Amino acid sequence: MSAIPNRRLTAEEFLAWERASDTKHEYFDGDIIDFAGTSLDHARILQNIAGLFYNQLRGGNCQSFSTEIRVRVGKNRAYTYPDVVVICGEPQVADDQRDTVLNPTLIIEVLSPSTALIDRVKKFDLYTSIPTLQEYVLIHQDRPVSEQYVRQAIDKWLYTRINGLGNHLALPSLGCTLAMTDIYERVVFAPEDSGEDDLNQP
Repeated sequence: MSAIPNRRLTAEEFLAWERASDTKHEYFDGDIIDFAGTSLDHARILQNIAGLFYNQLRGGNCQSFSTEIRVRVGKNRAYTYPDVVVICGEPQVADDQRDTVLNPTLIIEVLSPSTALIDRVKKFDLYTSIPTLQEYVLIHQDRPVSEQYVRQAIDKWLYTRINGLGNHLALPSLGCTLAMTDIYERVVFAPEDSGEDDLNQP
């Protein structure tokens, strides 16, 4: 396991260090954070989404990637590993290493207790500054709820909450729709979370 440096790194220094590391980390304006581990349900949701995107995007202009692909935000602001990245058109890469992309169309993060605040606040601010990004989606793993932000204009995003297994998550930037039952296939919720979600919950 690579120890996090005991000093702040520039973006260039971080990228060189990260490429030599045997574990993944995220970078936010000089701060380095260990890439969070995953749970069984988190991994299952990602696998379900990957399968859905493979079937719906195959043969088209868009392609999906999972947590192995790093995204750079701005020139020096951040490097992250989103749970799911979809790029429409030719991927733009940061350099000849071809391991860092610049032009995501859609980003999905699956919420967990340790990352929810970062995903909702810090990453929302970062991701929505990417000119190519059209949609940002948050998927709850403990109940059947998705939160979707769709770009309307510069600095304007339409928020939609999709609640319950009987609904669908429509993704206009990709021209496809994911059934909530498919996203959560084989995910087991606690009894109190198995039905309609409380709209007053965050």
